[in-house]
Amino acid sequence: MTQAIAAPWDWVEKPAAHQRGFAEAWAAAGALQTIGALAEQRAATDPDFVAWIDGTGQLTFAQALVQARALAASLAARGLVAGDVIAFQVPNWREAAVINLAAAIGGLVVNPIVPIYRDAEVTQMLGDCRARAIFVPQVFRKIDYAAMARRAQQRLPHLKHVFTVRGEGEDDFAALVEQGQALSFSPPTVDPLAVKLVLYTSGTTGLPKGVLHSHVTLQHIVARSGEHWRLRAGEATLMPSPVTHVSGYANGLEAPLVCGVRSVLMESWNADEALALIEQHQLVGTVAATPFLVELAAAARASGKTLPSLRFFACGGAAVPADLIPAASAAFANCQPFRVFGASEVPLVTFGWPDDPLLAATTDGEVIDYQVRIVDGDDREVASGQEGEILARGPAMMLGYADAAQTDAALTDDGFFRTGDLGVLDAAGALTITGRKKDLIIRGGENISAKEIEDVLHGHPAVSEAAVVAMPHDRLGEGVCAFVILSEPADAAALAAHVGASGLARQKIPERFEFTDDFPRTASGKVRKDVLRAQVAEIVRQAT
Repeated sequence: MTQAIAAPWDWVEKPAAHQRGFAEAWAAAGALQTIGALAEQRAATDPDFVAWIDGTGQLTFAQALVQARALAASLAARGLVAGDVIAFQVPNWREAAVINLAAAIGGLVVNPIVPIYRDAEVTQMLGDCRARAIFVPQVFRKIDYAAMARRAQQRLPHLKHVFTVRGEGEDDFAALVEQGQALSFSPPTVDPLAVKLVLYTSGTTGLPKGVLHSHVTLQHIVARSGEHWRLRAGEATLMPSPVTHVSGYANGLEAPLVCGVRSVLMESWNADEALALIEQHQLVGTVAATPFLVELAAAARASGKTLPSLRFFACGGAAVPADLIPAASAAFANCQPFRVFGASEVPLVTFGWPDDPLLAATTDGEVIDYQVRIVDGDDREVASGQEGEILARGPAMMLGYADAAQTDAALTDDGFFRTGDLGVLDAAGALTITGRKKDLIIRGGENISAKEIEDVLHGHPAVSEAAVVAMPHDRLGEGVCAFVILSEPADAAALAAHVGASGLARQKIPERFEFTDDFPRTASGKVRKDVLRAQVAEIVRQAT
């Protein structure tokens, strides 16, 4: 019998210690099941409901199940077995929903990879999770993803298969589905508490961390947030965030199966197109990054269309200006935008305030279904209303990181996740983010590790030392600024080209370089990045 390739997270207890009690509650509520089981139920009760729509077509519950079963059979015929990892670096195409469902049916672990990533990140992620297969577009936005995946394959002996989507040949998605329909396949019994998803998130230590979720953790948060936002079966939502990001994955791929809603997928964000889609499909809400809300509200004002079907816009992932929520709300007839807070490790700690315009605008949401502690530097809880680091624990939180040591460092002894974010929690359960301990740049909702860029800059012969920090960005919330000490002459263009040539995503190329003779430092010599952030913020302010 073929054995699954040993995963780096074999240490994870199923369920993780901090989720044992939740598992009993899920079982009692009948929620201890995979999306494969949910798909069977949806296809039986409402087979013709169109659950996913993208720019080229649509997919009903019945069609998705038929295609997913066939794809699972084809993957099994290619030697993939329960426990193996399959990656997909696919745009917001409906095929992603089938890949995700096929993996659940076959007991495979999925590794979604955001399309902005290039060779360096993709190879690192595939290597870290020991993926055996990857689905990629043949070409998307002039990038040959298939060639990139095959370059990774040359360095990763465990990566046996590169499958294309909307390509051609026997290794293309359409061919695999067709082949699978002629195969006999008996799906394995899948443990809903087992690892189902490994999602990489950039941190402060350089390399991305593999966040592990079970079959039921993200289901739980999708169901609970849907209830809070009064999302009803048969309604339709917009998903402009990548389905390979935690928000897009949960709300774009899984919500139709969990909540019985329709997901309208956008291949790329365009505010005017989003406005047209909302009108065409009578969309009721979305979960997306802050810049999307800014641009959708501007497009609504410019067109005079108030989008009466739209009820909610949950925004997060980037800084939210104080006046954004009321200004955006005024652009719509019935929509209450609100701020939410979460992370890949603890999805949606807050659900927002759909019924309270003041709290929606001035806080980052209401804590729902999580236990939250605000602690000082010694892990002592602070009084209500005082600032401290946010610790969170709940049924939707990760099982852990793929790396056991990283998990130990991120969790307290009693299972609270150390978010690294600073905030204030008031007596009403309203959480307000005030800053962060993490050295992280959040550009348009995407996390960027400063150290990862610094490591590349330090490889340039002219760079003596580099310190990368966030800088204000009108549209994206934060941009990337590199402060550099040179050992020989070089200019910004040369350094930007050096970062681009490293294989990092272009979003990580610093948009500004500031050259200096030295950095502000602590007594022990550590770079004062808080001072550098203040300096570049002032530079940007004076330039505007």
